Amino acid sequence: MKKSEITKKYLKKIKLINKFNKFYFEKDKPIVSDGVYDDLKKEILLLERKYIFLNSKNSPSQVVGHKPSKNFKKVQHKVPMLSLSNAFTEEDLKNFEKKISNFLSKKNDFKIFYSAEPKIDGISASLTYKNGNLIRGLSRGDGKEGEDITDNLITIKDIPKKILSKDFPEEIDVRGEVFIQNSDFEYLKDKFANPRNAASGSLRQKNSGDTKKIPLKFIAYTFGFENGLKAENQSDYLKKLDQWGFKINPLNKLISGLENLIQNYNEIEKKRADLDFDIDGIVYKVNDFALQKRLGNVANAPRWAIAHKFSSNKAISQVKDIEIQIGRTGALTPVAKIKPINIGGVIVSNATLHNEDEIERKDIRIGDTVKVERAGDVIPHVISVDVSKRKNTSKKFIFPKKCPCGYDAIKEFNKVTKKFDAVRRCPDRGFECNRIAKEKIKHFVSKEAFNIDGFGKKIVEKFWELKLIKLPQDIFKLDFDRIQKLDGWGQLSADNLKYSINEKKQISLERFIYSLGIRHIGLENAKLLSKYLGSFQKFKNLSKNNKCDELLNIDGIGETQLVSIKNFFSKNINLKILNELERLLKIVNAKALNTNGLLRDKSFLVTGKLNNISRAEVKSLIEENSGTTVSSVSKKLNYLITGEKPTKRKIESARALKIKIINQDEFLKMLNKTS
Repeated sequence: MKKSEITKKYLKKIKLINKFNKFYFEKDKPIVSDGVYDDLKKEILLLERKYIFLNSKNSPSQVVGHKPSKNFKKVQHKVPMLSLSNAFTEEDLKNFEKKISNFLSKKNDFKIFYSAEPKIDGISASLTYKNGNLIRGLSRGDGKEGEDITDNLITIKDIPKKILSKDFPEEIDVRGEVFIQNSDFEYLKDKFANPRNAASGSLRQKNSGDTKKIPLKFIAYTFGFENGLKAENQSDYLKKLDQWGFKINPLNKLISGLENLIQNYNEIEKKRADLDFDIDGIVYKVNDFALQKRLGNVANAPRWAIAHKFSSNKAISQVKDIEIQIGRTGALTPVAKIKPINIGGVIVSNATLHNEDEIERKDIRIGDTVKVERAGDVIPHVISVDVSKRKNTSKKFIFPKKCPCGYDAIKEFNKVTKKFDAVRRCPDRGFECNRIAKEKIKHFVSKEAFNIDGFGKKIVEKFWELKLIKLPQDIFKLDFDRIQKLDGWGQLSADNLKYSINEKKQISLERFIYSLGIRHIGLENAKLLSKYLGSFQKFKNLSKNNKCDELLNIDGIGETQLVSIKNFFSKNINLKILNELERLLKIVNAKALNTNGLLRDKSFLVTGKLNNISRAEVKSLIEENSGTTVSSVSKKLNYLITGEKPTKRKIESARALKIKIINQDEFLKMLNKTS
């Protein structure tokens, strides 16, 4: 087929998918099923992979999700609407509870009560009440800001417009889920693909009169900002919601003990098909609000809650090929290219095989008939092989022992487990390995790093092949005259990309550190480094005079992270990248910590086990009150806090240096607190 014919075919499909998008996102009236839409999307993506000259700014590879409707004003949530971490197995739940106990420094016999609430598959909404009156309703949006859909939400009969109860808070954001019952959806299935799409489309109607015609329901389950809420735990709050006139989930339960959580989970999963609304799991929340406050959040999810997802969907397919992908940390990951299959409404054509050991254990081969599982947001994976359908000519898959860059791939020795890792890696060569470098650039422009609008993985791939980019700084020195002449681009597209890149030339220190893709330095560790160092100059100076060692003073940064950071600064190419980026960007210093707290100019070190408080919480208290923590006894130390079974060497060293030694109660008295 000629290039012109391929392009014509491609653009016709783009036009068609844009038509589908218009009816779904703008008119909220899907004209095709999810399956038809997904098939068309897959065809477009396959064409783009096969023919590099195909490109369109309206392609599903460029357009992610959809922008908020112009019909609705954006409003900032006073308290962010966080997402939840997921659990799929009993082991996941054990780890969840173990982390809670460790953070709170509780023993294994500490009893944690959970509010177990079935997770409705609907649309999240936040309702703001002042003096008992509903004044605003917001969609979840991106978690930080949502769309003002008040006019549509007040059409829902389940949502009280005025609450007269004397114990109702002066102001509160009541949060919950908008959904459509399956029985009601029977009358709407010709207009919408599924109940969730029906709820979403109805809430985004231009005319609230149209929304009123849809039988939307609302179930309340949490709150955001509050002023005057009199409830000490989640179960009390749910009772109050019921008293105030809100609908709550009839299957909510207060449960303690993992075995009881599992039993309840199994019972509800059996009832799932008989319910008149869709649920996709159970949310477990630590019931006690005081404990919730102590536990706090990690990145975008609370430590005190988790969603236990129901059984995943599975399907049978055939392995057409096995490819080895190189990640930004050098990991060689085998991926099965399978015959496309529909799993839970999603077309799956790739499935991870995890690592070399997994392939050998399951004896997965090219041509095999396999069972593929897709669990929630987890990447689809092959769970088993149907050996009875294997051909006689089948051969074992031989895992490559070299990275495509030519270096031997190795299995690192884990000092903790005393075993070699299952993952084979290209040695940590960073930008010196072309395969790793390309993945690092994808990470550099990713959402939590530079987040450059319109500069996704597909663009990185194309610009890499065209040798427009090889290192991160090349992004800020692109030849836009050349770009606008590329197939599928033009001046407008090039100007839009140029604008997006220029918009991101200012970045916070923590996001900048994260963007570099240093192994073992995720967003949380990047935040710790940013907070400790304060400025880009101090970060860059880690390359001089073994300054990296001082990072061990940071609670949360250990030997593993330190080795990775040292390795990063040992490479001249990385120092060159830092110097170039410093010249091209404005890297904003970390916000100064509170300097007028009760512990200002004082440093602390903990030795021994404390009672009912973890070291992480002690560190947090010290920092909140302007103090600092150190990792060893030295002249810089002001106070050594001792608990049960303290290290004798630290106490002796502290006494020799005349450092004040205090116990837990004395420390808390310094903060006007008691244990």
